[in-house]
Amino acid sequence: MLIEAALAWVEDFPLSRPYTIAFKQVDRVQNVIVALRTASGLVGHGAAAPEAHVTGETQQACETALLDGALDWLVGCDIRDLAALTRQAAKRMAAQPAARAAIESALYDLLAQYLGIPLVRLLGQVHTALPTSITIGIKSLTETLSEADEYLGRGFRILKVKLGHDLEQDIERLFRLRERVGTSIPLRVDPNQGYSSAELELFVQRTATLDLEFIEQPVAAHLAESLRTLPDAIRSQIALDESLLDAHDALRWLTPPAACGIFNIKLMKCGGITPALQIAHLAELAGIALMWGCMDESLISITAALHTALACPATRYLDLDGSLDLARDIATGGFILKDGFLSVPDTPGLGVQLSYSQDADLRT
Repeated sequence: MLIEAALAWVEDFPLSRPYTIAFKQVDRVQNVIVALRTASGLVGHGAAAPEAHVTGETQQACETALLDGALDWLVGCDIRDLAALTRQAAKRMAAQPAARAAIESALYDLLAQYLGIPLVRLLGQVHTALPTSITIGIKSLTETLSEADEYLGRGFRILKVKLGHDLEQDIERLFRLRERVGTSIPLRVDPNQGYSSAELELFVQRTATLDLEFIEQPVAAHLAESLRTLPDAIRSQIALDESLLDAHDALRWLTPPAACGIFNIKLMKCGGITPALQIAHLAELAGIALMWGCMDESLISITAALHTALACPATRYLDLDGSLDLARDIATGGFILKDGFLSVPDTPGLGVQLSYSQDADLRT
């Protein structure tokens, strides 16, 4: 089953609701879309959403890795040689994990379509559906409470709150939010590297009564080693994000005493489905829970992450809300969102379709 054509292009996605996190403001994003067609007419899809602040991969570097004939090496390759192709991608784009993730997604999508099964079955499905959180950025108290009301009204039952600009304001927002939503709604927090180790300990002490589900990447990535000195009870609540890019990082943080109790896997950080599964296997062996996160991405790559997450026994948490912030998307289908739970349809591959002329061009 040979790849006959490879195409990539840039899509600009305005956000329906611009937001602020600890280190930047975001009102629009660019994704690079990848589409691969086989000689039989199957089309596999992927999307890249690079994040220079996290992985060092700039938008330009990602585009260079994918555009203007950069994917010609895939033409003539057999999708059944998936493992060999993903190794080649890793060698060619060692410093562009989002670009690799887009290629891997398209390759896995093609192979699952060729087999006539959903990708999650190819990977070994464990979970049928899991709830996802939805994120509230760093906002005023009034805006925070208003967004919480909106999201709960839309059926979401887990809220993630961005923190990290001001410790006192963060704590006040969380207490007021807990009062607003009651005790049955799980609250997760993400300071986005905004706290020092001392501020983290103070934060944990002062929010002990709020029953927070976990704290995502509270300190700067280069200071994560300091987390090992914290009490077990605190470390077990911490999810590493920016400090965990690939399986090498996973091995480092698993060395006793483990620096955290949760790994946040993002396809755009680690380089795609294959390296994500490497991290997931290590976590399963070590008793570390998995959280699956995302950037602001097309539903193409969100769906790829969801299929992977549902195939991993250690998966406990989903934070796959990135496509919900887009004012428009290039794709339809993919995941199913119902009452805050994410699942995938019983359709071959990723089950996504492009609502754009390039998809029609690829199928001709």
